[in-house]
Amino acid sequence: MSNKKKNSIQALTPAKVLAYGFGTIIILGTFLLSLAPASADGTPMRLIDALFMATSATCVTGLAVVDTGTHFSLFGEIVILSLTQIGGLGFMAIGTLIALAFNRRISLRDRLVLQEAMNYNSMEGLLTLIRRVIVYAAVIEGTGALLLALRWAQDMPWGQALYFGIFHSISIFNNGGFDLFGSIHGKFSGLGEYAGDPFVNVVVMILIVLGGIGFIVISDLLHYPKTRKLSLHTKVVLTMSGILIVVGAVFMLALEAGNPATLKPLNWGDRIMSSFFHSISARSGGVSTLSMADLHHSTQFLFILLMFIGAAPGSTGGGIKVTVFAILLGAMYTMIRGRDDIVFFRRRLSKESIMRAITQTWLALFLVIFVAMVLSTLEDREFLPLLFETTSAFATAGLSLDLTPRLTDISKVILCVVMFLGRVGPVTLAYALAPHKEKELYKHPEGKITIG
Repeated sequence: MSNKKKNSIQALTPAKVLAYGFGTIIILGTFLLSLAPASADGTPMRLIDALFMATSATCVTGLAVVDTGTHFSLFGEIVILSLTQIGGLGFMAIGTLIALAFNRRISLRDRLVLQEAMNYNSMEGLLTLIRRVIVYAAVIEGTGALLLALRWAQDMPWGQALYFGIFHSISIFNNGGFDLFGSIHGKFSGLGEYAGDPFVNVVVMILIVLGGIGFIVISDLLHYPKTRKLSLHTKVVLTMSGILIVVGAVFMLALEAGNPATLKPLNWGDRIMSSFFHSISARSGGVSTLSMADLHHSTQFLFILLMFIGAAPGSTGGGIKVTVFAILLGAMYTMIRGRDDIVFFRRRLSKESIMRAITQTWLALFLVIFVAMVLSTLEDREFLPLLFETTSAFATAGLSLDLTPRLTDISKVILCVVMFLGRVGPVTLAYALAPHKEKELYKHPEGKITIG
């Protein structure tokens, strides 16, 4: 490799490395899924559809243009699962683990990329966190796979139950949302047969929550008995996540309790369980036991809001993130009370955190609205379903109103871009595309405008 080319690679910022890395994985996944052995019938998949599925898997979204359980062969399913695992944990985390296994030195530049990928505030203890991430993921996914396999062994042969347990545990923990039950209960059937099964519901909810709160929070909680303290990040994530889960479940129960196509046929215990299940899944899980298309429009819009908020930073989930939403609420409360600083748990937030939260929210909002408007001109569909699919793609949530398979090719490509932006992050991509930041040598005089 020439020195010029080597220097140009080394000059890449962490944000650019992340963007290029995910792009490379998507291209490789597209190639593998377009091969004839990846399809159950041996027919090569259309390139556009292969690109969509590879993007959805790598960005741990779960939106699908074909039913995973019926369209793909074992090879194709393993490709989907591998892309989901890499996309969920992050290619840099997996690459670092491999490097550590071969005693390769992790450079400062590698650590900067890892810091960006994990949304970690410091490089101190970063490699230790990466090791923990892999261990946590292996233990959680293994436990989930075993529990699900034991339950599904009652409905299918043990070998198939074990494979289903492994596939769905990895898919659900990484907030991928792909399922194989189309091969048993019909295409795009999801977990509908288990709407009243407490065991499956509880295991799936725990997997989604653990994947959605993030590895930093999991590490904090596991070390709490020793340290007897939690970081501000962990406190905000747990508090905000708990509030959103309860509020989402209460609203869904109130809105859908009388809907004969969703909750009404269930007993009250199953209605409450299903409401909590979908409130948890809506923020990034991507699995469902009810048909999203049968929900009332008001409930669909509720899910749009939950998907837009998303999971926690450093997790396998998407959205603007619960910490950002907490900062926005904190800013509103601070302004109403006439105070100067946003304070959480007796800690004042920095101006940089507030500005980044506002920037991330506006970029996400503009992206979702703009893409939904574009899709409304390309597709002869109602606006709410298009907004739902767009938000699901950006938030890497994976919930669908059964619209994705019927979209035109150009709309599929647009949603691929949205999924990529949602996984990498609008702010990260903006940093990657922005010119080199220069320090301002002067400040303009302060001006005033009328607000309100």
